[in-house]
Amino acid sequence: MADKKQKVQDSYNASQIQVLEGLEAVRKRPGMYIGTTSSRGLHHLVYEIVDNSIDEALAGYCEKIEVTIEKDNIIKVSDNGRGIPVDLHPKLKKPAVEVALTVLHAGGKFGGGGYKVSGGLHGVGMSVVNALSEWLEVRVKRDQQVYLQSFARGKKTSDLQTIGSCKGTGTEIRFKADPEIFDSVVYEFEILSHRLRELSYLNKGLHILLKDERDGQQEEFCHEGGIVDFVQHLNRNKNVLHKKPIYMHAGREDVDVEVALGYHDGYIENILSYANNIHTTEGGMHESGFKSALTRVINSYADKKNLIKDNKVKLSGEDIREGLTTVISVKVKDPQFEGQTKTKLGNSEVRSIVESVMGETLSTFLEENPSIGKKIIEKSVMSSRARMAARKARELTRRKSALEISSLPGKLADCSIKDPSMCEIYIVEGDSAGGSAKQGRDRSFQAILPLKGKIINVEKARMDKILNNDEIRAMITAFGTSIGEDFDIEKARYHKTIIMTDADVDGAHIRTLLLTFFYRYMKPLVEQGYIYIAQPPLFKLKKGKTEVYAYSDKEMSATYQEMGGEKINIQRYKGLGEMNPEQLWDTTMDPEKRTLLQVSIEDAIEADEIFTILMGDKVEPRREFIQDNARKVQNLDI
Repeated sequence: MADKKQKVQDSYNASQIQVLEGLEAVRKRPGMYIGTTSSRGLHHLVYEIVDNSIDEALAGYCEKIEVTIEKDNIIKVSDNGRGIPVDLHPKLKKPAVEVALTVLHAGGKFGGGGYKVSGGLHGVGMSVVNALSEWLEVRVKRDQQVYLQSFARGKKTSDLQTIGSCKGTGTEIRFKADPEIFDSVVYEFEILSHRLRELSYLNKGLHILLKDERDGQQEEFCHEGGIVDFVQHLNRNKNVLHKKPIYMHAGREDVDVEVALGYHDGYIENILSYANNIHTTEGGMHESGFKSALTRVINSYADKKNLIKDNKVKLSGEDIREGLTTVISVKVKDPQFEGQTKTKLGNSEVRSIVESVMGETLSTFLEENPSIGKKIIEKSVMSSRARMAARKARELTRRKSALEISSLPGKLADCSIKDPSMCEIYIVEGDSAGGSAKQGRDRSFQAILPLKGKIINVEKARMDKILNNDEIRAMITAFGTSIGEDFDIEKARYHKTIIMTDADVDGAHIRTLLLTFFYRYMKPLVEQGYIYIAQPPLFKLKKGKTEVYAYSDKEMSATYQEMGGEKINIQRYKGLGEMNPEQLWDTTMDPEKRTLLQVSIEDAIEADEIFTILMGDKVEPRREFIQDNARKVQNLDI
């Protein structure tokens, strides 16, 4: 945190609150401002208020933030920053805090004098939260006074009033999300915990406390090591090539650059980039600058030290980034984000600054740590050789023209409709279930691809080995998208890929193998919501001529009671092959009756962690994960 004493000359008052437009449209079209009114949008409200406190921390005035989930799902966010200004706005003649909470695009982020850098929703955060809350109240500690103002659905219900005196400064906001707007107003501790932990890594030394008064849970986050700690956290279940991550930090031309990176012996690259604490999931100029500098510096170092004996080997960026975990964090005075969701940084000047900082610092590090440099080169050379082998395998899977069904070892039964948005493909375990699915399906829009056995565990294999797996080649050819860096979602032949496996241990393993493959090598399919999991029934209850299917033990028990509990034959399905085509259609494939679970990534960091634990080399983290989550298991097949 910057020294408060050095900041006293920086004023923060009502004159810096600039007004750009009104607040009318937020309640009519909430999705435009927070993306969705589902659980994700609900939790986004909390992030927007926290972002204002983080901005105070970035400016050097705040060291502690507390987030509390009160009973009845009321949220309270408090900080020890300067407190939102309460003096009259020069144009609107209203208290600045009222303007910030009732006028869209009103905030200290637009005038240039309030904050040097900031995150949040282009400055709309607080007013949007206010508009989408059943009620909101703000308390400001400032000028040795405590001020209070209340609002309901974006409109003030009381004037700003002084309610007492105090020492220190800060802001506290309490709000209740509006049930008229959101599907549910129940917060999940874990979702908030993941984001607050992430923010604590990105803001070195900042204390963040999360409390849940509904059940007494509490977590405190503070990372003096910042993004170095972040990389160590991400790699903690991997076999690392060097214990301490490489760290780079420099400030140039109003851009602050931090990079931490660490290598492990796996094959997946994991680059997390942030601009002003916002996770830029689509990358952007800071990520481009990083990649360019890394490729240049590693190749230059390898040439200089004569570490590549084979002249045929040329290291590409992909080779060098194999097994790399990186966090890139830039703070930019005037960030330009592409798209409304702020997922790609567009400031062109940031690329050259990151490239320059990386180039100088990494070159020096490698000179001073030759043993680490040698390990990185050796791993990159092995990756390069595997890449050349993979190129031949990839050519076999690339779809150059119409799909050649005869080339598919998985015996794809395709659908007749050619519009991808109307088509779906079932990935089915085994020939028996595949036969039933082919007979029971609607041939016009449902394709079936049976898999023989389990696919390769992609978490433990390089691309050349992955592409030599018959089942994976069959899927790639059927999907039409290619794989990895060549992946193109525009070429997807189906907009629904449905994993349909048995409800037993083997079926669960196959699901996990498939999800790992999709997440690691066809991630956009998951991100765009194209991946689904079928939900076949676990039981069939029959009494006389009446047949009822149950999809869980609880549903089976309830149905058993409803059917009278006598002379009922209960069949427990062990596999899909036990169902005839008509039963499979009625229970699992008919769009009018079936239940599909859509696979989504709420937290990419957590998803990466879970796949590493479940499918990686280390046994102990997997054992701990199973023990911690065993109590959550509902259907256990023994």
